[in-house]
Parts: sequence; structure tokens; C-alpha cells
Amino acid sequence: MKPTHIEHIGIAVKNLEEAIRFYENVLGLECYSIEEVKDQKVKTAFFMIGKTKIELLESTDPEGPIGKFIEKKGEGIHHIAFAQEDVTRALSEAEKNGVQLIDKNPRKGAEGLNIGFLHPKSTFGVLMEFCGKK
Repeated sequence: MKPTHIEHIGIAVKNLEEAIRFYENVLGLECYSIEEVKDQKVKTAFFMIGKTKIELLESTDPEGPIGKFIEKKGEGIHHIAFAQEDVTRALSEAEKNGVQLIDKNPRKGAEGLNIGFLHPKSTFGVLMEFCGKK
């Protein structure tokens, strides 16, 4: 299944408010949404640039995935998300092609999207996310 576009680039940050100020004051982008995704232990902020979003991710728990990522690797690009018409089908096709999945079935993500992650061990070191509407 072919992605329709890059949906967003996820960037892990220690301090969401400071990062938002940078994106707004230095880059001139506008934060259009801030949301907490409790089951992922993360608070997100979104910016639109063209058809692609930038998603800033601040951990709400040091033991959550973003907290662990920052502890291990520091702030920076966390993942690239590809828009898919059918996330379930895209995950299944990836698995059939030998890709190790983090999520075998889609789950709810920010902005109400269905999401599923592919393990970076199978994607040349890049955490990839498939996302789409129901």
C-alpha cells in the first residue's frame, strides 16, 4: 500500500512551551493544536507547513516512550509518519514483506487518527508510523 504523503514528522522535545516559542518566533509557524495522549504518555503540539505537519512531543512520564527516547538519544527527530488510506491493510502488507511491527493493529493517536508503528530495526534505523482516518 502506497502512502499518500508524509503526514507529519515527530520531534521529541524536553520542554513543549520552549519548543513552541522557537517554532512560532523563529520559524514563523503557528501552533494550531496542543493535545495530551494519555495512553502514550505524551503531550503534543502541531504546526502545519505545506501539506506536512510537525508534531512536537513532550513526555508526561519519564518511563513513557518519549521519555525513554530522550533519555537514550536526546531531543530530536523521533519518527516520520506516512499517511495511509487503510492503516490496518498497510500494517498487514508491511508485515507480509518481513517488516517487524510495533503495532500489529492500529490504535488511537493524536488528532483522532489511527496509527501503527514499524520497528526501526526493519526500517534502516528510522521509526516509521502509518496513520490515517477511520
